[in-house]
Amino acid sequence: MKRLQYFLLRRLTGLDWLLRRRLTPAGRLVAGTAFAAAIAGVDTHQTLTYQAFTFLAATLLVSAVLALALGLGRGARLEARRSLPRYATAGEPLAYAIEVRNTGTRMLADLEVRERCADPRPTYAEFADAPASVDPRAAGRNWFDRKGGYFRWRALIERRLPRSTEGGTLAALPPGGRAEVRARLVPRRRGVLALAAVEFARADLLGLVRGVRHVNLADKLVVLPRRYRLPRLLLPAQRVLQPGGHALAASVGDSEEFLSLREYRAGDSLRRIHWKSFARTGAPVVKEFEAEFFERHALVLDTALPAHAASEDAFEDAVSVAASFVYTIDTQECLLDLVFVAGEPECHTAGRGEGSNAHLLEVLAGVQPSNQDAFARLARELLAMRGTLSSAILVLLAWDAPRRELLAALQASGLAVRVLLICAPGQNPEQSSEPDASLGVLHPGRIEAGLAALA
Repeated sequence: MKRLQYFLLRRLTGLDWLLRRRLTPAGRLVAGTAFAAAIAGVDTHQTLTYQAFTFLAATLLVSAVLALALGLGRGARLEARRSLPRYATAGEPLAYAIEVRNTGTRMLADLEVRERCADPRPTYAEFADAPASVDPRAAGRNWFDRKGGYFRWRALIERRLPRSTEGGTLAALPPGGRAEVRARLVPRRRGVLALAAVEFARADLLGLVRGVRHVNLADKLVVLPRRYRLPRLLLPAQRVLQPGGHALAASVGDSEEFLSLREYRAGDSLRRIHWKSFARTGAPVVKEFEAEFFERHALVLDTALPAHAASEDAFEDAVSVAASFVYTIDTQECLLDLVFVAGEPECHTAGRGEGSNAHLLEVLAGVQPSNQDAFARLARELLAMRGTLSSAILVLLAWDAPRRELLAALQASGLAVRVLLICAPGQNPEQSSEPDASLGVLHPGRIEAGLAALA
């Protein structure tokens, strides 16, 4: 049954896209009216509605022939090149240029220039394994809508498409001519947006059907998570000993500095031998350095989506909150560790000598929810590294016993901790536990207002 659902949804979606590309808005209106007339005029002895269907269908057929004969047919050859920035941000408009060149022998006029994204239809495995939470409104759907799978299919497709795209129009492009079109798109969500081709279209004389020609032009655009404006949250400025961190500390203050020369001792690294002094005295002499101290903060993202979650909105908001901290914290003066679980615990560090904030944002662009066991692995990883940290910011998706125990263990070790819990209003932990000064509660849809209240 599910395979039949997948087959029908895939075919109908392909047909819908074909009609939207080939028919103008007026053409779709004519086609819809013709379809209604065909249904109403099935019995030709009872009604004359079939005549309207015949007329409208013939009009569309004539338009299609005109679009094929006078549109972008033989002799129309085009090249295109995009000038894309390295990153886009979810929900924010992105403007860029498309350079078009007419390599054919015909004058081309009134061309619509549009983007074509890569086929966003999911595979059968992706459709069959997708949880109900991929549809943000699954909880409010009726039984038929949930079982039919259409809204789940639509949600899977929308994840891979921008919210909107805008192309441009070329009034005239002579043979050998070049022109630049300003395009605009608004990414719907974080991740990788795959662009497949640039389409050129021109409507027929009746304005019903478009002639379409496309230029294959594959590009990938990294879409960073949405970011919120953060209040001024002061992070502890305590510097912590970083054993073996010379490369990391070289640019953030209190790095290893030369103190003196001393005699060689068993176990000293050969790389610290001062060879000039060794040659002069005949005895091994080593360089002595002072210990390394600098600030190091952990940004911990909880990827264990609760089993009762009606949608993934809370997880997406958690990723956006984490991205906001990455964007805001100045890693010129400290190090920032992004810690989360993606199958196994991962720790990505930003700071001079280790990486950049842009790298952390790229990582967050691709992070996905994990199962419930992920939090136990995350807690073990964080407890193992707490001795090197100045503070920790925890972005959590639930407030249960394991998470409360982790907070207590971190605070007991003297670590400054700030917890941001993303949950629905009905799951506010303050209703069932004592308020904690380190805990801030944020509700999906009101994240920015909640962050402002933490100031």
